[in-house]
Amino acid sequence: MKKILAEVLQVEEKINANIRQTQAKANEIRMAADKAISEKTAKAKEEGREILQAAIEDAKKEAERLAKEKIKQADAEKDALLNSNSDRINILVEEISKIILTTDNK
Repeated sequence: MKKILAEVLQVEEKINANIRQTQAKANEIRMAADKAISEKTAKAKEEGREILQAAIEDAKKEAERLAKEKIKQADAEKDALLNSNSDRINILVEEISKIILTTDNK
């Protein structure tokens, strides 16, 4: 009976040792998985930041290009307006000059 009891205790101790070993291994696996997840998350955040920065730079360049285009277009419209009305502007300048010259300076 003592022998059976000793064997049962010995088997129980082996089982407990196996459980502790399995728990330690599971803990190592969990820590390695947490580390891998953390590294992948950090890498994904960095890639996302780089993508966002590139998109911002592209948007800035496009905004600058559009602004230059609009300024060029406005200048062309201004020049066209001045050219199409140059005769009228010259007539007005002459009339203003005549008024100034004929005004009595008292």
